[in-house]
Order: sequence, then structure tokens, then C-alpha cells
Amino acid sequence: MGWDDAPAHVCKGGDARGLAFCCPPVKPCPIHNKLAEIGLSPQKFIQIKEDFAKKTELGQGAATCFGSLVWCCKASKPCPLRDSQLASLGISHDKYMELKKQLADEILKKANIEQKVEYSDDDLKSLAETFNITIDEAKAALEDAGNDLKTAIKKLRLKNL
Repeated sequence: MGWDDAPAHVCKGGDARGLAFCCPPVKPCPIHNKLAEIGLSPQKFIQIKEDFAKKTELGQGAATCFGSLVWCCKASKPCPLRDSQLASLGISHDKYMELKKQLADEILKKANIEQKVEYSDDDLKSLAETFNITIDEAKAALEDAGNDLKTAIKKLRLKNL
């Protein structure tokens, strides 16, 4: 199954979930703006990804550009280094993308802790009315989206299709 609604890479205008596909923030690129937008320092971002790598298969892949699959790009982007490592480790593209989705969720969860975004009752009411759902369902949608309003709206839109 993989990750059906995976975002574009951050360098191609993707949302904050796309940080799961980013290299370490060691050169000037859009990652710095996206990290600032969600309230994460480059050091904290690196720590989140390295901690995730230690507990999943994404920590493998020594022959990739940065020595770990945690730093690799989206499976739809051709990459012989990543793909050869996935093949040698017996990891399918679907499994790889499932792990990247979990990583994105972890990044967003940590980002929102630092950012401390809180939505008012009016915000929740507006979200609920917009999608014709209860306030509890609106709260659940925000929680499921790591408290990221844009992601919650995208997911609710997909449900309404």
C-alpha cells in the first residue's frame, strides 16, 4: 500500500510531511524555510530522523548518499543508490514509503510540541461546519494530522470525495 497521499518533496513545494524525504540540512535549500515554518531547528530535525533510524529499517543503507535510508528521497524519484540498498535489504517500495509516512508523522508530532499550536473553539467549530462533522471529529482530525491544520483539511477533503 505504501503512502497513497505522499506529498511532493519540500524542494518541489511539498508540505511539511515532505521533510521525511529530505537530506540533512547542510546546504541552503527550501528545507530551512520549512523547518522554520513548523518551529524545528535543523539540529532537532536531524535528531528526530536519527532517533527514528535507530528503531526502524530506515537506519540501514550504508551505501546511500548520507549513509542511511532515513535521508533518502521519495520512492517515485529514481535513485539507483536507494533502490539497490532497498533490494539488498529486502525492503519493498511500499514498506519503504510506509516507514517514511511514520517518519513524517513523528516529525510533525515533534514540531507541534515545540510550536505549541492551539486551536480555539471557534477554529474547531469552523472546521466542523466546513466539513459537516462534529467538533469531536474535528479534534480527532487535527490529532490524526499531528495538529497540522493544512494536513487535517487535506485528509478531510479526501474523505469527502
